[in-house]
Amino acid sequence: MILLSSPIDYLPIAMMFVVAIGFVLFTMLVTHLLGPKRISKVKLETFECGIESQGNSRMPFSVKYFLIAILFVLFDVEVIFMYPWAVNFSEWSKESSAAFFEMFIFLGLLALGLVYIIRKGALKWE
Repeated sequence: MILLSSPIDYLPIAMMFVVAIGFVLFTMLVTHLLGPKRISKVKLETFECGIESQGNSRMPFSVKYFLIAILFVLFDVEVIFMYPWAVNFSEWSKESSAAFFEMFIFLGLLALGLVYIIRKGALKWE
């Protein structure tokens, strides 16, 4: 039996979003209006960990740093996709070997991407 949902079924969800957004906007407005406004030169200075700032805080970072960070996140997310597969592997292996070969294809594409990254020299730190 297929149950079709009507737009009225989504009304509680829409109301939840309206209430959540309304609460955020209300609290931001109230804190802005009621909060203290003591603007001074000392308050507007940069402050980090109790140490006086020295020099320009807009120093350029190497693009390699950001590339390594993005590659780490990419491969970390790929490992997250492997976890449910590993948890359900024994159940899937009883039915067919398709899940095993699908994971081999996934790991193969992941390894191919890693080989491409290494050949491009993205992991070489200078």
